[in-house]
Amino acid sequence: MELNKDCMYCMEDENRDALMIEIGKLDVSTVFLFKEQTYTGRCNVVYKDHVKELFDLDSEELAAYMNDVKKVAEAMDKAFQPNKINYGAYGDKMHHLHMHVVPKYEDKADWGSTFEMNPGNTYLSEEENKKIIEKIKEYL
Repeated sequence: MELNKDCMYCMEDENRDALMIEIGKLDVSTVFLFKEQTYTGRCNVVYKDHVKELFDLDSEELAAYMNDVKKVAEAMDKAFQPNKINYGAYGDKMHHLHMHVVPKYEDKADWGSTFEMNPGNTYLSEEENKKIIEKIKEYL
């Protein structure tokens, strides 16, 4: 794998660690819990290599990556019973393939609308984050 020295995912740097907590490695990606938890259980599934687009993956790699995303979404559904799970693969400023997996709840923030990238409203204690991570891991 070729690393991009300007990428927080490749470099596993403090910018990444300021935003999220590693939950664990999957088949071809790493799953992270966002520290900002307006959407309870929100995660990021980051592909193992520095590629920019889904079409940069061959069919096998794409299937494996989407299977990782599916595993995370299914774990969230079992752990938190959201009304819907939203998915976002933006990367305008961060050209490393990653997908936001965002549980949405009818009685909570932004129901019926697009989730906010960084709402900045809900930060949990280290212990609360640990409980969410354990709940997700239980179903991964």
